Amino acid sequence: MKVKSLLGALIVVLAGAGPALAAAGARQDNSGLVVWVFLGFCALIVVAQLLPALLMMLGVVKAVARDKEFTPQKVQNK
Repeated sequence: MKVKSLLGALIVVLAGAGPALAAAGARQDNSGLVVWVFLGFCALIVVAQLLPALLMMLGVVKAVARDKEFTPQKVQNK
């Protein structure tokens, strides 16, 4: 029974993959250099926004994880 269900699942998966494997070739979208430059610029903006956020998160994690115990200091009045 287990072999039959495994074989049936394999047939269903391979039958669904048939049209994808029969594709004619690479997609022709005529993306020129301008499109790739635009996408690179968008990626640069995303990375520029993520770096400070990650650094700030790292600082928060360090502050939370450090030792909570502190010794009170005497204040000298002038």
